Amino acid sequence: MDSAEILPGVKITTDRCLFLSDGPTVVLGDLHIGYEKALEDEGVYIPRMNTESVKEGLNLIISRYEPKRVVLLGDIKHDFKRSRHEGREEIHRIIELLENAVDVIVVKGNHDNFLQNILYDMNIKVVDYVDLCGFRMEHGHIDSGKRPVIIGHEHPSVRITGPTSGSMKIQCFLHMKEEGIIVIPPFSPLSSGTDLSLAGPETFMSPACKGANVMNADVYGISEFGIFMLGKLSEVENINL
Repeated sequence: MDSAEILPGVKITTDRCLFLSDGPTVVLGDLHIGYEKALEDEGVYIPRMNTESVKEGLNLIISRYEPKRVVLLGDIKHDFKRSRHEGREEIHRIIELLENAVDVIVVKGNHDNFLQNILYDMNIKVVDYVDLCGFRMEHGHIDSGKRPVIIGHEHPSVRITGPTSGSMKIQCFLHMKEEGIIVIPPFSPLSSGTDLSLAGPETFMSPACKGANVMNADVYGISEFGIFMLGKLSEVENINL
């Protein structure tokens, strides 16, 4: 299945976004525009694919879910520094694509230094959080303490052992029902994710997760075949395909 309802009106999807029927609203984050350029500055060269892949993914989401609004949940840009002209233009193209179809809400992530300056001429205000559809929505590097909350920041993934000696790492959603925390995966195709298979609370970056019973989180894996319920995080290391 391409989606799974984890709460009434709240679906996780193989498109690495959260769909809320109120609105309807789509929530996604961690686009990390400019990732390739940051690697080039460090002497690592990879094909320039992130921005185009993000654009294709956003077009698919707009046509598939027909949302009224899209919440970008932080880390729209990758480089912590002031973006050069090329980086600014890439971010503008992404925002313009969305603005032509939906209402856009931009939440600031820890990578988004100078993002307000980049979006100033587009009359978009970058916010620290937004309250919509009964949720606090924030990037996750800072915990406002409000619950229920939807965050990104973690880039969650898990490693599953294959039928032979190999294994595969897949991105995932985390849902901590008791604490009211949903963690979404990164939207950037270049973000492979942080392997949480052998994780403990100290592995997590976000304060909300550090203070939660993360090992009891429901884990939903994403693959080209659909959404898979993988059980509790504490059980994932024992799963074999």
